[in-house]
Amino acid sequence: MTAERTEPARPLPSLARGDRGLPVVGRMLDYVRDPVALMRRQWETYGPVAPLRLVGGESVMLLGPDACGTALRNADKAFANGPAWSRLVGPFFERGLMLLDFEEHRAHRRIMQQAFTRDRLEGYSEAMFPAIEAGLAGWPGRHDSFESYWALKQLTLDVAAEIFMGGAEDTTPAQMEEVNRAFIACVQAAAGVVRGNVPFTRWGRGYRGRKVLEDFLRHYLPARRAVRTPDLFSQLCHIETDDGDRFEDHDVVDHMIFLMMAAHDTSTITLSTVLQHLGQHPEWQRRCREESAALGERPSLAELESLESLDLVMRESLRLHAPVPVVVRRTVADTVVEGVRIPADTDVVVTPQHTHLMPELWTAPTDFDPERFSAARAEDRSHRFAWEPFGGGVHKCIGLFFASAEIKAVLHRVLRDFSWSVDAGYVPPMNNHSLPFPKDGQPIRLTRTR
Repeated sequence: MTAERTEPARPLPSLARGDRGLPVVGRMLDYVRDPVALMRRQWETYGPVAPLRLVGGESVMLLGPDACGTALRNADKAFANGPAWSRLVGPFFERGLMLLDFEEHRAHRRIMQQAFTRDRLEGYSEAMFPAIEAGLAGWPGRHDSFESYWALKQLTLDVAAEIFMGGAEDTTPAQMEEVNRAFIACVQAAAGVVRGNVPFTRWGRGYRGRKVLEDFLRHYLPARRAVRTPDLFSQLCHIETDDGDRFEDHDVVDHMIFLMMAAHDTSTITLSTVLQHLGQHPEWQRRCREESAALGERPSLAELESLESLDLVMRESLRLHAPVPVVVRRTVADTVVEGVRIPADTDVVVTPQHTHLMPELWTAPTDFDPERFSAARAEDRSHRFAWEPFGGGVHKCIGLFFASAEIKAVLHRVLRDFSWSVDAGYVPPMNNHSLPFPKDGQPIRLTRTR
């Protein structure tokens, strides 16, 4: 909790000897090697408000549900998204919803929320299945080392193209592959040390990727403005509030680039994590398959939501491996967190992944145990901010219900069409430069069952 303003606030702790890291990059390499270990060390050394050096200089890491919750709730409006994220990915996801703050964010979110009403979510869910079925038709009948992550990444991009773009009707597979590479370049630019449009650097590739995505979307924009269709792109072109507020063309392009990235990157990470755990825990794979077998080929949104075991597994997978393990903020005013004063213009790292693994909140926190989310145990209710894979406060993921539906729709069809296994001791080697993903593609032993 934020300390009462009448209490004397302590200054930020000083960095201990050896905790400054390397010149320029600070502790960034420690984060890339093992972000959870770095968070745990910071917690044990400094407590909930920990000094940290990363690329760009001094920052603060918030650890634990109280400290993280203070930043996510942002009751005193001292924390801003835009200045923090802009330093990492601003040129590539410029003016996406995540990069907006305060009144402007509220105004844009109010318009965009019209694209995620229950009726529209039901329509999106129905439209997913042809793309899912087409993608899974290309999976092999049998494979002893099927790189599931990359297959899922292509599948979620195809689903995003269908739901968000209405199929992108005249786009070739080669062009869609270029779009996929462009998204990867934009996301991975977050780990760039050279932050400028310099050839052969992460940021240089990110700038080129942004240009590809803008050209791709602007090609379709006139047609989506001319005729309202069910896809999200067209919805963003036409939706308006009761007051008549609507998006300009540049707003639509900016929001589409961010939404398509969020929809297929984070969903891919979650899907691959679920496949890993179901492959290592066959009893849970059988349990989920039995529930899916009781439904039809293309269940409704309400039926997807009724898949209780799959929901427990998804929640546990999101806890163990949050697709966005940290979120960043920058203070725009002096503030106090857990009795520690944080000055204005300080970069802040909020750590939901650390909270998800705290033994103070979770029983045997590193174990795969989906039942911890059951009504009988409800470990996620131990604290308001114990489980926050979708963020919190006014910046909570606007597409969280869409993402849940997509993940369950894909897994429903995979469970009905395939069985798979993963070695019990397998731990994926993760690339943590930006959003985490398995460097080996996460191989599984796959068998088509029908």
